[in-house]
Amino acid sequence: MKTPRFTQLFGPRPLTVIGMIHVAALPGTPRHRASLADIVAQALAEANIYRDAGIHALMLENMHDIPYVQQPGTEVTAAMAVIAREVKRACPDLPLGVQILAGGNRAALAVALAAGADFIRAEAFVFGHVADEGYMDSCAGDLLRYRKAIGAEQIAIFTDIKKKHSAHAITADVDIVQTAQAAEFFLTDGLILTGATTGAAASVEELRAVAAVAQTPILIGSGITAENLADYQPHADAVIVGSYVKQGGHWANAPDPARIRALMTAL
Repeated sequence: MKTPRFTQLFGPRPLTVIGMIHVAALPGTPRHRASLADIVAQALAEANIYRDAGIHALMLENMHDIPYVQQPGTEVTAAMAVIAREVKRACPDLPLGVQILAGGNRAALAVALAAGADFIRAEAFVFGHVADEGYMDSCAGDLLRYRKAIGAEQIAIFTDIKKKHSAHAITADVDIVQTAQAAEFFLTDGLILTGATTGAAASVEELRAVAAVAQTPILIGSGITAENLADYQPHADAVIVGSYVKQGGHWANAPDPARIRALMTAL
């Protein structure tokens, strides 16, 4: 269900497509090689590919910073702020989101505020779970208080529920609908449903179940392709696309204009 805030951010279109920019490995991480100037240039080049192919919105993520740590260092936050600011300047007409792995939700909010970005993707909003970075506790109360304290309430917070790359044995007795309801009660701006891993399709059955009760927008966070988009369109408000629209269908590659156009045509 689209909210006035969501419509103000993305417009009245039936389905919003958000393209992922996976920035190159950042300073202090094991695979860091490129200068910050080169990382910015690569992000700008990818943003331009998305914009020219008709994408509706962009999101930055530090996915090349493997292996991830919880609460990444200030050097990552500073670099992401610089990159996000340049992307927003280059594409002011496209809403911009930020995610900082792993669980760097406060940092993402700070980056979004400094860069003039519009939304963040947050992990571990409600309930605890075991991710491949270790145990992650819920953060809703802390995160929303931080947003209030820094004057960033204009920035939307979209939250993963039963997120990928995680074990949910601790909350096995709490189903996806109950998790969605808890996130809404804790004032999420949107619910993100994913598959089990990067590029894996989200469950259409789970989407239908959540859509039947949700009062906030629903975003699909993984596994979208031109071929399966129609399965999600009737119930989702937005899709976040990464793997499918990259060269060879792999998240680590550059965006492929032909794949992006195929997805947009499927709308």
